[in-house]
Amino acid sequence: MKKILKWVLIAVTVVCGAVVYFQPAGMEWHGQKTEMAQVVKVVDGDTFEIQYLGKIEKVRLIGIDTPEAHANAKAVKDAARTGADIKVIVEQGNDAKNFVKQFVPGGMQVRMEVDVNDRDKYGRLLAYLFFEDGRMINEEIVKAGYANLMTYPPNVRYKERFLSAYRFARENKKGLWKEKR
Repeated sequence: MKKILKWVLIAVTVVCGAVVYFQPAGMEWHGQKTEMAQVVKVVDGDTFEIQYLGKIEKVRLIGIDTPEAHANAKAVKDAARTGADIKVIVEQGNDAKNFVKQFVPGGMQVRMEVDVNDRDKYGRLLAYLFFEDGRMINEEIVKAGYANLMTYPPNVRYKERFLSAYRFARENKKGLWKEKR
C-alpha cells in the first residue's frame, strides 16, 4: 500500500509540475484567465476601449475610481458626497484622463486579467490591465495619485495592493493629492 501511495504522489507531482511548466499562453496558474488586448483609446481615467477577441470592448478597471471628466450624474453625486465643487471634480477628472492617456497610449498591447465577475451592470468588461513588463495599470494609476479606491466584492483580489498604492500617493502628495499652488 505504501508503494502505491508513493507512486501516486510522484505521479501527481509530475503532472502538476508539467501543468505549471507547459501552461498554455493566455492562462495564469491562479486559475484566472488572461488575454492580450490592444488599447484603442482612453475613455476616462478608469475606462478604456480595447481591441479584444476581434471586437472593440469597453473595459472598466477593477478596484479604482477616477473623478468624472464631465458634469454628469455621478459627478454631481461625488460633489455632494465630498463637498467639492462640481467644477473641481470635472477638472480633476480631466487631469486623471490626461495622465492615463499619456501613461497608456492608444495602440499599446496590454495583458487583461478578469476576477470573479467579468462584466458590470452596463456590460463593460471588468479587468486588471498589465503592461508587458508586469506592472498593473490599475495600481499604477492609484500610485500616481489619480484614482481613489473602489472595491466591490467579489472582485477584490488586489485590494491590499491598491490600498498600499493609495496610501503612498496620499502621503507623497501625488497627482490629485498635490498641494494647491
